[in-house]
Amino acid sequence: MLFCKTSRMGLFAAAVGIATALFSGHGRAETVSFRDLQVEVVGQGRPVIMIPGLNSAASTWTETCAALQPAVQCHIVQLPGFAGAPAVREAVFLDAMRDRLLAYADQRGLKQPVLMGHSLGGVLAMKLAVQSPGRFSRLVIVDSLPFLGGLRGATPEAAKAMAADLRTRMSQASPEQWKAGARQSAQGMSRDPARVAQVAGWSEASDQQTSAQAMAELWADDLRPQLPRLTLPTLVLGAWAAYEPMGGTLDSTRRIFEQQYAGAPQLTLVMSERGYHFLMWDDAAWLVAQVRGFIAQP
Repeated sequence: MLFCKTSRMGLFAAAVGIATALFSGHGRAETVSFRDLQVEVVGQGRPVIMIPGLNSAASTWTETCAALQPAVQCHIVQLPGFAGAPAVREAVFLDAMRDRLLAYADQRGLKQPVLMGHSLGGVLAMKLAVQSPGRFSRLVIVDSLPFLGGLRGATPEAAKAMAADLRTRMSQASPEQWKAGARQSAQGMSRDPARVAQVAGWSEASDQQTSAQAMAELWADDLRPQLPRLTLPTLVLGAWAAYEPMGGTLDSTRRIFEQQYAGAPQLTLVMSERGYHFLMWDDAAWLVAQVRGFIAQP
């Protein structure tokens, strides 16, 4: 069984490599600049807007996009201020990015695109779907929750106070503290040490003020009351294994997701068996199979 599983993963990696080479080698990718967003457009199929997480680069989604070809057209978003991208200053970062992505979808004439977001990108995807019901066809959320502060048992009011303190501490950190925090926060994000180093590098290269503001908004926002407006089919892919050393289990983590997403009317929740937070790397074949099947449903 181990040999068969390893062989399947080897074939999957080979297929991704071939697809990546084909689509980059034949000029089917373009990079579009739109209101401080950088969007890589790959493929000719069904449009899928792919949003990475806090401090992450657009390349979070590169392998996933390649593996989903030729069925989709990926619109892989690089958010400003993250992973070395030039920063912008907005009073409310997430809502500003929501509005820009809505305008991008309209400007490109994308018809009923799929929304796909990881972590902060998942929250942003929820905001897009709530803001414009009927504009999008499906929603895929990868390891993200509608109320991050709820993980600490905080009330929405308490979470706002905690978020303000968090923003102050992050924005005032010294360069040495910022780098140390980047390395520390990357731990447990992936099973692959090389990927952990990559995540840490992205965080170090991110704009400190943008990161502090976005993290505070993530912590304070409670999207649970808005979930009934998610009238489109929604797939949530959850991770738990990184918390196993601290007593987390598959069942206990699943309950957290179920409780937080209880208000979503068309929810499908699936938990990865072994992947850490970056499921697109740690459980790549599983994630692609889940997404491909979900998008293909009538």
